[in-house]
Amino acid sequence: MTGIRVREMVYDDCDRVAGIRVGGWRTAYRGLVPQSYLDALDIEEDTARRRARFSAHDSTVVNLIAEHDGKPVGWSCHGPYREGDTRTADAELYAIYVDPAHWGKGAGQALLRESLHRCTAAGYPRMLLWVLKDNTPARRFYERAGFRPDGAQEPFEVHGVQVPEVRCVRELTTV
Repeated sequence: MTGIRVREMVYDDCDRVAGIRVGGWRTAYRGLVPQSYLDALDIEEDTARRRARFSAHDSTVVNLIAEHDGKPVGWSCHGPYREGDTRTADAELYAIYVDPAHWGKGAGQALLRESLHRCTAAGYPRMLLWVLKDNTPARRFYERAGFRPDGAQEPFEVHGVQVPEVRCVRELTTV
């Protein structure tokens, strides 16, 4: 896909981001998390959460939108790495989702590339992220971008089911 443009998210993007997130969850995590959880996802509720978080104006958190032909098709969010309630010197990719209809067309790569660029420019030494252990397509996506598992694992509870996540890391000396 050509014509991908990455820009900062604005408040009016919250509803579209919620749709992208819910669609991404329902598609990417099918078979990895309980279907009952995926079925219960609600775009309106997610929109309200996006609006509340966006309105909180945490200047350390960066929300980016990937557009194709002026329409948002992807979203990413990054900021300081969180070790419990403490922020560290590293960056964290909190989320990256692309509308499933646009998978494999460059929007995810453009968002990740921009997040890596901004975090490098901000002086972060590394970027970390958490990914579902069994989400093979996502893990390959991150590995192609230079991320490697660092051995840390945590369970992520979804509707009473423990879903393992692995942490991946990339040095930010070059982008």
